[in-house]
Amino acid sequence: MKRRDFIKKVVMTSAIAPVASLRISFLNVSIEELTQKHFKEMSEEEKKAVIERLEREYKERYGVDVNIKTTPAKEGVVWGYALNIKRCIGCRRCVYACVKENNQSRASPDDPTSNEIHWIRVLEVAQEKLEPGTEEQGIGTKFGDVVAGVVLEESEHYYDPEKVPEDGKMYIPIQCQQCEKPPCVKVCPTRATWKEPDGIIVIDYNWCIGCRYCMAACPYWARRFNWSWPYIPKEEINPNQHYLGNRIRYRGVVEKCTFCIQRTREGRYPACVEACPVGARKFGNLLDPNSEIRKIIREKKVFRLKEELGTEPKFFYFMD
Repeated sequence: MKRRDFIKKVVMTSAIAPVASLRISFLNVSIEELTQKHFKEMSEEEKKAVIERLEREYKERYGVDVNIKTTPAKEGVVWGYALNIKRCIGCRRCVYACVKENNQSRASPDDPTSNEIHWIRVLEVAQEKLEPGTEEQGIGTKFGDVVAGVVLEESEHYYDPEKVPEDGKMYIPIQCQQCEKPPCVKVCPTRATWKEPDGIIVIDYNWCIGCRYCMAACPYWARRFNWSWPYIPKEEINPNQHYLGNRIRYRGVVEKCTFCIQRTREGRYPACVEACPVGARKFGNLLDPNSEIRKIIREKKVFRLKEELGTEPKFFYFMD
């Protein structure tokens, strides 16, 4: 059944007056929310009305004034990321900065059912398990030739950060790879997730139905599901938000890294780039031949994760 047909049936069978502010109790949503258009189909006036409603809702639920933007992608820009795994020390400061910047749920000390969410996972890998291939094994793309690299299944997710960096170990942070051919987008039944012109894969949380097909399709374990309402202490909420990025999510929806869309579309670096104490993270425009990331792709020995799947990630790993 199509989403619009489902909405019509719910509204008809609910036998309530067509007042936008009324809520359908068994779905815990308002008529206004259920009938909201897809983000890409909304006019600027409709977007403005939705933003005003969301800002009111967040004020009521969290007691904080937030500013939600809908800044569009810049022309002539496709964002790419490069990470130097020789420099990464596994400190997880990128993880903590990401949580703070992007309003990810924390573990509540008073609610054991709350779920702590991290968009970035740092894996510890034995150096001998890291075996980059040769250039002849690479797959050519418009961003250069890249080579295969590491067996993720043999990595350690829960290493003790007090011991890092350990001898004989390397650290590989993993987040959304912003694939050029994203399998997650193909399987979404409501078109709630899509690729933007600047290459960022986004989610409209108001259109996500929580089926988790995208999570099953993602080969990088990059998506997270909200089993409960996000727990974020009032004083820790980042009020500077983007509709397709770090606005606070709902229970029952999926979320993921957006390259800090609320920052990068305003000309700033992602929070994880700024937080890295060793300068292992690089970010820039893949369409600019003079950008730092293009220079890395040209001059360094780079690889992309699970390249054999043909997803063409825009997240590159390299070594000095």
